[in-house]
Amino acid sequence: MTGLSALWLPILLSSVIVFITSSLIHMVLPWHKSDFPKLANEEQVRDALRPLAVPPGDYCIPRPSNSQEMRSPEFAEKVKQGPRLILTVMPTGPISMKKNLIQWFLFTLAVSVFAAYVAGSALPLGAPYLAVFRFVGVTAFIGYSVALWQNSIWYSRSWSITAKATADGLIYALLTAGTFGWLWPR
Repeated sequence: MTGLSALWLPILLSSVIVFITSSLIHMVLPWHKSDFPKLANEEQVRDALRPLAVPPGDYCIPRPSNSQEMRSPEFAEKVKQGPRLILTVMPTGPISMKKNLIQWFLFTLAVSVFAAYVAGSALPLGAPYLAVFRFVGVTAFIGYSVALWQNSIWYSRSWSITAKATADGLIYALLTAGTFGWLWPR
């Protein structure tokens, strides 16, 4: 077993490497440019929603009040008429990436801590590179990718967006695993 305190350097460095890599993937490469296409009638939709002053949050439309309503002919008609939406409303105002970037870095740190915990619980000091790579890589991949799949299963998120995010997660996992394998205490 290898304690977390002995793994502080690969935890921190892998988080920084993933943070920088993800920034490059999203800002430099065209990989995610097509994730959210523009609505042809965007201005009409904005003009229709603005007076409603929908508070920030996540919404499902149509949304039944209970399971009985869900089985009602009236609800079935709403579903048939459409549109069916999962809607996330963000706060109005200037876009600031600071909060998102801080949260993303903390997330990368959390994934690295969990990967360190799993690998450290299974492997001793001086473990071979490939053993470290395997434990850390699988754990980091699960942390970065697998939970995203349920958004396509349950909320009709585009499978192409999920596939691209999964590929991103694989890259992040491989970088995390390589960093841990390289810096695993001897």
